[in-house]
Amino acid sequence: MAAQKKALSTALPSVWNKLEPLLRRIERPSRYIDHEWGSVRKSDADFHFCMVYPDTYELGQPNQALRILVNAVNATEGLAAERAFLPAVDLIELMREEGLPLFSVESCAPLSSFDAIGITLPHELAATNVLEVLDLAGIPLHASERAEDDPFVIGGGPCAYNPEPYAPFFDVISVGEGEEATPELLCVIRRMRRAGANRQKILREAAKLTGSYVPSLYRWRCEGEAQERGSWIEPLYEGLPTRIEKRIFEGFAESSAWEPAVVPFTEAVHDRLNVEILRGCARGCRFCQAGMIYRPVRERSADNIVNSVLRGLAETGYDEVSLTSLSSTDHSQIAEILSRLNAALAGTGVRVSIPSQRLDSFGVSMAELVAGQKKGGLTFAPEAGTQRLRDVINKNVTEDDLFGAIDAAFAAGWRRCKLYFMIGLPTETDEDVKGIASLAQRAYDRAWAAAGPEARGSVKVSISCAVFVPKAQTPFQWDGQIGPEEALRRVNLLSHSIKYKAIDVHWHDPKTSFVEAVMSRGGREVAAVVEGAWRRGARFDAWTEHFNEQAWRDASAEQGVDPEACAQTTYDVGYIMPWSHISSGVSQAFLARERKRAEEGVTMPDCTFERCTGCGVCKGDVANMLAAPRGANHG
Repeated sequence: MAAQKKALSTALPSVWNKLEPLLRRIERPSRYIDHEWGSVRKSDADFHFCMVYPDTYELGQPNQALRILVNAVNATEGLAAERAFLPAVDLIELMREEGLPLFSVESCAPLSSFDAIGITLPHELAATNVLEVLDLAGIPLHASERAEDDPFVIGGGPCAYNPEPYAPFFDVISVGEGEEATPELLCVIRRMRRAGANRQKILREAAKLTGSYVPSLYRWRCEGEAQERGSWIEPLYEGLPTRIEKRIFEGFAESSAWEPAVVPFTEAVHDRLNVEILRGCARGCRFCQAGMIYRPVRERSADNIVNSVLRGLAETGYDEVSLTSLSSTDHSQIAEILSRLNAALAGTGVRVSIPSQRLDSFGVSMAELVAGQKKGGLTFAPEAGTQRLRDVINKNVTEDDLFGAIDAAFAAGWRRCKLYFMIGLPTETDEDVKGIASLAQRAYDRAWAAAGPEARGSVKVSISCAVFVPKAQTPFQWDGQIGPEEALRRVNLLSHSIKYKAIDVHWHDPKTSFVEAVMSRGGREVAAVVEGAWRRGARFDAWTEHFNEQAWRDASAEQGVDPEACAQTTYDVGYIMPWSHISSGVSQAFLARERKRAEEGVTMPDCTFERCTGCGVCKGDVANMLAAPRGANHG
């Protein structure tokens, strides 16, 4: 009965009276107050859902998944959605001292008072923050310990494609796109709670939905049994799926690109209007998880995008709009979109930006279209320093592509360019590392020449290097990561190979990349390591000043988990990985073929430009997913 009464309630309690005195004692109190422009508090619903981003407001508020899911739930009759974020450390400490539970933004209601909460899993280093969220909220960490009237805890996002390191902490893990899946799942919970069903029955019903993985309904096998039987999981009940197929939002192309947006009081990362113009990418970079899990490619039309941008700017007051996707210059109508927006926004001071520029599609005409009146920095991602290694990873760009893009950009008025590379890619040698330095120096020479004599003093080129992290659901999922010591050796080799003082070199901490790899490749046994690290003080692991390597090391030792083996072991493509029961739609046979082609240095084309590559997602129906045929209209 407790669950039934809770589901029928239309009001949530508030902890504002306890929170308000604390705001005078912390930095940026505007992170935690309601009534931002565009925020919604729905009062005619009897089922309450809170979408949580497991990091601070500044990082979470611009997250498109958060916005999309809150809007989708609020658009559903009987359901209401609010937002919550993990507070900064200063408020966390005060909340623990004062006994204040984690709360939502809109109602300042304790998360424990909601019927369900969703926690997005944006990257591997957010794992300990998930536990911090649950603990601050007063919700039992383990799904098995939750009472009938505790909220259902739902996870989703990129890390759901290897859900096992998070499995004990979630009632349901949603795999795939959530526009339809999340409201559907919540409606099932609401309906069954209203009927008086217990938690176990609700979870078994939820497991019938496409894309819904309920870890507690599956036994985790040992390695030998998993390899023998072809899966790490065994259903505990008849009728449960043995393979979880991701959910795809089939209506993406026809849906409006305008998503109601909240304009924050405090400055946020990427504080601008974001309009998603296409979803998916078929470029086929073999290291890229996003390029595999977000397939198939789907494009919104030029009319849809232009109208949505203009409406969004009018309703939010932003002076910058970002046309977002994994590869925005690949949109079949990108030239038309930019031309129309430039004409409509002429003289307004509004800047149109494209965060993801492809080297081989960023020519002179594209540079002129993107330029507008305000020119910030451009980012290009060659990823590797030699053509040999770019072929291994199927990057399908050449030095000429890079130099042509830089010539066009700096001639059009840009003065800053950042080049992204990875250290430790499969088959990488010292010559490939030195190749990064050589390529960057020649890129600087081209930028300096293209800028002209009057602007050469302002030309800046920088390098950013990440350590390769093998990701689930990619052709390189079977490849091990190089160790942190070897990563530092290669970074030092690169730094000493750069002869130009004008080129800045930045790199990611190999120790945090190591933890990422453990989380990316680990099985359910890693969940105990996450909990052990959190209990030793690990949180905000993506923040350099908070990262606690020793907590992870000690937790691994306590649990008998070898983190080096987890992150660095290279497997044969026949090895059954811990996420084999999760399907991204891309077949394992395709991934294995791509891994073989990598060894041979053989590249494969983007199927939206050329032929179908047989990944298995769209059954060869690529043409119907584009807004226009490839051709002269493409930039």
